[in-house]
Amino acid sequence: MKVTKSDCICNEELFHSLFKKYAKDLHDFLYYKYGPDCHPKDLVQEAFLKLWDNCKNVQEEKAKSYLFTVANNLTLNVISKQKTILKYKNEGKSSNTSESPQFLLEEKEYLDRLQDALNCLTEDQRVTFMLNRVEGKKHKEIAEMLGISRKAVEKRIYKALAILKTKVEGIK
Repeated sequence: MKVTKSDCICNEELFHSLFKKYAKDLHDFLYYKYGPDCHPKDLVQEAFLKLWDNCKNVQEEKAKSYLFTVANNLTLNVISKQKTILKYKNEGKSSNTSESPQFLLEEKEYLDRLQDALNCLTEDQRVTFMLNRVEGKKHKEIAEMLGISRKAVEKRIYKALAILKTKVEGIK
């Protein structure tokens, strides 16, 4: 439907008066309906840009309805994009693994047996063993840290390994 030249909102003065008349109401509508996260000021500007782009096809008396409809649709598009982004962010954080439930159960049981075996070690053996096997410290470094001889470190690690081998299968 074409508009006559007399009520064409392509006239800059008429368009400016429409902006003054409806911009605040449109902003408030978007703000109260969707909140500040949807950036209502930006959406008001976009709605008026679309009105300007289609000024030849919109009558002055239909401008308010056009603006509110366009702004509402733009906001719904923004919300839809935000939901999509959030969905993919959450999918990236999912804890899906390729291990079978059987494997996960066996792993948990193994770690429980290992923890029980470590608890059976004396504190000196456990500290020495953990420094060597977990933190990767050399025998000489451990000896200096604990103030004992290198032979004492080797003996503690050897005894710890012997105890762990008897308590847990598969320890090397």
